[in-house]
Amino acid sequence: MHPDSENWNWDSEKKLVADLSPLRAECEALHEATVSPDGERVALVVLKEEEIFKVAVNGEPWEPEFEKAWQLCFAPDGRLTALVRKDDEWTVAVDGELWDEAFEFAWNTTFSADGHSIGVQVKRGMQYSVAVNGTAWEESFRSCRGFALSGDGKHAAAVVQVEDVPEADIFKFMEGSWSVAVDGKAWDSRYINVYSPAFSVDGTQVAVEVRLDICDYTVALDEAPWEARFSCIWEPVFRPQGAILAPVRTQGAWTLAEDGKPMWNGRYVQLWRHVLSPDGQHVAAVAATDYGRWTVVVDDRPWDQTFSDLVIRPIFSPDGKRVAAVVKDQERWGVAVDGQAWPSTFDMVWDPVFSPDGKRVAAKVDINGRHHLVVDGRLWDTAFEQMWEPVFSPDGSKLMVRFINSDRYHRQVLPVQSVLG
Repeated sequence: MHPDSENWNWDSEKKLVADLSPLRAECEALHEATVSPDGERVALVVLKEEEIFKVAVNGEPWEPEFEKAWQLCFAPDGRLTALVRKDDEWTVAVDGELWDEAFEFAWNTTFSADGHSIGVQVKRGMQYSVAVNGTAWEESFRSCRGFALSGDGKHAAAVVQVEDVPEADIFKFMEGSWSVAVDGKAWDSRYINVYSPAFSVDGTQVAVEVRLDICDYTVALDEAPWEARFSCIWEPVFRPQGAILAPVRTQGAWTLAEDGKPMWNGRYVQLWRHVLSPDGQHVAAVAATDYGRWTVVVDDRPWDQTFSDLVIRPIFSPDGKRVAAVVKDQERWGVAVDGQAWPSTFDMVWDPVFSPDGKRVAAKVDINGRHHLVVDGRLWDTAFEQMWEPVFSPDGSKLMVRFINSDRYHRQVLPVQSVLG
C-alpha cells in the first residue's frame, strides 16, 4: 500500500481525468502512457513531428522538446521522470526540469524507497558509471552491469569491470576482472563474475553473488566472501536484522542458505526469486520440485499444485500470512494464492495485489487484447483498451481502477463487493 494512499480521493466514483484525443489530433503519435499511483495524472511520450518528442501530463505537454524520450516513471514521491535526449546527449528530466549533467547514454532509472533519490547508469566515451540526482560518480569503468540504491537513497552500488580482458585470453579472464563500486569507489577484490548487488536495510553493507572459479560461487559481503562454496548461487537478500539469504546449489540440488549455511532441509531442482515477508520472518521462493514442474515454496514447504511453464516472483500479503504469484500452465496465464490457482486462465496476467488486510487479491488480466479486473478469481464485466494494476483503499473496501478507453483516461473508485457480486 502506498504510504500516501490515505490522503487520496476515495469518494468519487468515476472521474474523467484527461481527454487525450486533442493531443492525438495535433501529434503524429502517442507512445508509452503511465499513470501516477493516486490516479490523478496520466503521462505520455508524444511524437509532435519527425524527431521532436515531448512529454505530456493530463494532455498538457512539458515545455522542453526532445530528440527522444522514453521510460516514463513516477517516483514513489510522485515526481515524474523520463530519460530524454537533447542536443544528442541523454539525461534525466524530472517534472520537466533536466539534470545539468548529460551523457552519451543513460538507462535503468532506479529510485530510493521514498523516491527522493533517482539513479541511472550512464555511458561516456566507452566508459560507464552511475549518476544519482544529477551528479555522476567521478570514477568510471570499462563496463557497468547493474546497480542498486540503498533504501534511504544515500548510497549506490554497481557491478563494474575494472580490468580489460584481451579477446580469447582465458587465463586473464580466470584471474577476474569484475568488482563492486560503492559510491564510485571500487573494491580491491577481483572476481570472474559479479551479479545482483543488494544493500542491507540500514544501507551500511553491500552483498553480491560472485564467481570465484570455474564452478565455485558464493556471496561476498563488503568484500568478505562466505567460507562456503557452491556450484551455483542466486541473488542475495538481506533480512531486516542483517542476515543474508541466497538460494544455493550444492550436491546436485538447490536449497536456501543463510549466511553461508543451508537453512532449509528441502532440496529442489531449481530455487530462485526468493522474497521476504514484510517483517522478514518468512521466505517465499519459486521452485522446481521436479523437472519442468514449477511452484512456490514458503518456509521450505512447497505448494501441492505445480505448473508446467513458469511461476513469477511470489508476493506476500501485508501481514505476511498469505502468498500469491502469477503462474503459467499449458500456455495459459493465471494467479495462484496460497497454493490454489484461480479457476479461470487468461492471455496475460500482471502482478496480483493484496488488500491491506490480506483478505482479498486483485489483478489486471488480458482477454483477447482487452484488459479486465479480477478479484479473488471473479471477473468484473467491464473491459478496457488499457488498464493499470488495481489499487485497494486503505480499509480494503474499495478499488481504484485507472484506465483508457477511446483516448479518454479515467480514474474510477468502486466497492470491492460490486466485483464479487
